[in-house]
Amino acid sequence: MKTYSRHDFTREERAARAKVAISAAFESKEQAFLDFVLSHYVRVGVQELDQEKLTPLLRLKYNNSIADAVADLGKPEDIGRVFIGFQKYLYQQEARSAGTPLNR
Repeated sequence: MKTYSRHDFTREERAARAKVAISAAFESKEQAFLDFVLSHYVRVGVQELDQEKLTPLLRLKYNNSIADAVADLGKPEDIGRVFIGFQKYLYQQEARSAGTPLNR
């Protein structure tokens, strides 16, 4: 039986690692929104990553204007894909550190 050492990363560490990957994977306007989301994740916790939090986060970031969010980030379904898609980067490094292969 093979065991792996496990390092529990803090939210701050996960966010910092994710920002590096996000900078290569997303456009600048998406990066700005995701940085905003990550700051809430660090302060509040993982519940900020729930799909139900997307609209409240957009309203907060864009001064209560979903229209401005759509104008800046694209169609709602694209915004949803960005919001869900970036989350893998929060745990990707942890999986590598534990010796677990990543599914791509």
